Amino acid sequence: MPACAGMTGSVPDTGRLIGMARREAKRAPMEALEHGRIGVEFGLEGDFRGLRRPGKEPKRQVTILAREGWEAACADLGRDLPWTTRRANLFVEGIALPRRAGDVMAIGDVRLEITVEVEPCERMEESAPGLQAAMRPDWRGGVGCRVLQGGEIAIGDAIRIEERPQ
Repeated sequence: MPACAGMTGSVPDTGRLIGMARREAKRAPMEALEHGRIGVEFGLEGDFRGLRRPGKEPKRQVTILAREGWEAACADLGRDLPWTTRRANLFVEGIALPRRAGDVMAIGDVRLEITVEVEPCERMEESAPGLQAAMRPDWRGGVGCRVLQGGEIAIGDAIRIEERPQ
């Protein structure tokens, strides 16, 4: 069954966590996880980007990539690539990622505030020529989030849009 089958309306507001990965340093390889802990002070535990720094409000403690956008980018590129090529922390399906700063997504007890669109960088081009351009349209690069509330998460968990401030 397609990821969005049975959903009503044009914007699905629930989905599923289908991948999780972290890296210990900027250019380190991605390590896939089955479960993990997300915290306000450190993002996805063990990932270098999530640490809060004194006096600096984090914008990308946790990054989320939607399967639908990733598959569209790969189709434009004409290649199937592992989702971890994008170097995002969480890989989700069946949900339209919010596109406004301040929107909140939740996975169990974990609450993540959307802060920015994650723009594809030169690293994407190094991974696969043409990937950077293929990821630019329609927020295919995913979203960056600040952790509002931490907790344990695992592959298969439901992910939902918890609130949409007006």
